Order: sequence, then structure tokens, then C-alpha cells
Amino acid sequence: MMDTSSPLIGVVAGEASGDFLGAHLMTALKEAYPGIQFVGIGGAQMQSVGMEQLFPMEKLAVRGYVEVLKHYREIVGIRKKIKNYFLLNRPALFIGIDAPDFNLDLESDLKSAGIPTIQYVCPAIWAWRKERIYKIKRSISKMLTIFPFEHSVLARAGIAADYVGHPIADLIPEHPDKSSAREKMKLPQSALVVALLPGSRQSEVKKLADLFVQTAQTLSRHNPEIRFLVPLVSRETRVIFELAIHRNNAFQLPITILFGHAQVAMAASDVVLAASGTATLEAVLMKRPVVITYKMPWLSWAITQRKRYLPYVGLPNILAGEYVTPEILQSEATPTSLSQVLLNLLNDEVIRSRMQLKFIQIHRQLRCNSRQKIIQALSPFLSQYRELSGMEITNRQYETADAYMRS
Repeated sequence: MMDTSSPLIGVVAGEASGDFLGAHLMTALKEAYPGIQFVGIGGAQMQSVGMEQLFPMEKLAVRGYVEVLKHYREIVGIRKKIKNYFLLNRPALFIGIDAPDFNLDLESDLKSAGIPTIQYVCPAIWAWRKERIYKIKRSISKMLTIFPFEHSVLARAGIAADYVGHPIADLIPEHPDKSSAREKMKLPQSALVVALLPGSRQSEVKKLADLFVQTAQTLSRHNPEIRFLVPLVSRETRVIFELAIHRNNAFQLPITILFGHAQVAMAASDVVLAASGTATLEAVLMKRPVVITYKMPWLSWAITQRKRYLPYVGLPNILAGEYVTPEILQSEATPTSLSQVLLNLLNDEVIRSRMQLKFIQIHRQLRCNSRQKIIQALSPFLSQYRELSGMEITNRQYETADAYMRS
């Protein structure tokens, strides 16, 4: 039951990386404003910090034009219900965490109704779909950016923004301990280890699981001593990956499937194969050579290609401003091509060392006191709300998420 004397914050995250960022943000605000309350959409991490859930986060974990069209009616229905909930139970602030295709329209409606709106994680307008800058400007009160170069892009468009950094850059040490990670994973210190990260969304894992299993099989034929770690974020993605092992008759592969523990798996590895996304940034911060891959339906890929401005898609290369890590995408992503690049990295210590030095530079650029910067960026909105609302917030009767969902 909500404490009606405390300010309410609306939050919506659409996938595992947003769930992590949301939990970090919520923890920071709770330290600064004890009693603050959160309601919206998030995953297990946000719920563990105290968010009251309106809809399962998995409903929003869809990427690509074709995939979104398949679920369009359901997603639009969820957005309408979320909007109506927050118009009925007006929050002090609404924070959309990544998921811009869902959050920007919601933020536009809420901002029009006088509710301050924050977008945490800037859409990649510097990489593709720059026309979204106009929707961003009319939808949000402020942007919280996680990469330093984004601030200037937004400033030129007259959009208020604060650079708050990426919390994992604060949390991960500059030199992760491979030996300790291998002890936790019960792996020999001398073993060759490849971490496989096929994504956090169920749709991603469905698209990539067979490719990753077949790549592991190809690697194993070249070197039977290689071991594989596969961290997955949910029971559903684990089942999808295990079915791929069955389909490919890969029972003899030395694969260890983990529930979470992606950073430990990467720390224990020699190289990483990862779906394009946040996992590739984590690999950079863990200083592990990474091969980036991705596959999507051909129509989604064709549309994406037409709207793309940069020659690369992976965060490590975008942050470096050059090709630092291999990107093997779409039709080029085959077990043969992926395994060959991974073997090249495993066998070339000079290349691995160069990549690791570049990754240290990126880490130092991204590292800042993210928690404190978040508090500084959001405190004017909360202080203003506290001053203006006074007795109104005490007398308002919030409708709980459970009651709302039953209505």
C-alpha cells in the first residue's frame, strides 16, 4: 500500500539493461529522498528496490520494425493504460528508461498534461533516425545521457540535458580479476574460455541461439579444450537456448549455462561473442576482446540500414569512433565466420592487448559518479514539486497498481 504522504515517481523500463539502470536510479533517489515511491514497468531489479509493477517488462522487450508490428496493438494498449493511470494518479515526475519508441509518446502525453518528464538514456540520434530529435524536444523536460558526446548533440537542438554517465563504468574495476572469476566459475586457470551472450530479449535469443550453439560446435572441432559460459537473464531465455542445444545435438559441448552473472562470465573469459547491445559495453569495461554479431528480419534490417549514419553498430566502435572490435552481422554471421574471428583473437595476444588498452581509455572516459549526478539532475524537479504541492499530496488517494489492474 502506498504512503500517500510521499511523492510518487512513474518509471518505465523495457528490457534488462533498462531494469539495471532503473534500479540504480531508484536507489540513488531513495537515498536522497527517503519515502519516495515508484510505480510503473520494470524487471526484477527495479521491483527489488520497491517499484510497484503495472505490467510485465517482457511485454515491451521487442526490437525491430517487423517485431513491433506483430505486437503493436498490445503495446499501444499498454501505453494507453499507463498514460491513464498516471493522469489519474499524477506523479511528481515521470522517468522513461531507454525504450524510446514506447516512452517518448507516453512522455509527450504526460508532459502535455503538466507532468515533468525525464528520458534516461538518449535515443541514438547520432547513429540513426536523427529525425527523432523533434519528438524528443516536445516530449521531455530533460534528458539524462549516459555517453559524454550526447550532451552537445542535444544542446544544439535546444534540449535540456545532463550527462550522468553509465553506472556500470563506476561499478566495474579498471582491471577485473580473471583469476578470481575463474575460481567462482570453478574453471582451471589455464583453460581457454569463450563467453557467449546471445541477448536479453526472448526474441533476440530465439534469433541467435542456434547460431551461437553452432559457432561453439565449430570452435570445439578446432580446439576441443575450449569451454563456454552462457549467462542468460531469465528462465524463458534459458529454455530457448537449451532447446537450441537439443536441436543441434550439442550435448557434448562443455557449456555452462548461468542465470545472470554476465560480468563474472566475461571476467573469466578470454574472448566474448555478444549480441549487439549493452553486453558489448560491459565487455569493454571488463577489458575482454569481443566479437559483435546480430541478426534481425530482413525487412527490419533493410529499413535500419537506410536510416543509419555510422559505418558501425556496436557500442565499442561508436564510443571509440573507429573499428576496434569486429562486427559480423546479418547474412555474414555464420558459424564459420564467427568461429574464425574468435579463433584469431584467441591466438593473437598482440591484438587482444591492443583492444584492452583501447577499452581502458573508453572506461576512463565513461567513469564518473553516476549516482550523485542523477540526484543533482533530478533534485530541482522533486524540490519544486515538494514546495508547490504541500498538502495536496497528503490528501490524494493513490490507486494502487493491483487495484488499477483489476479495474
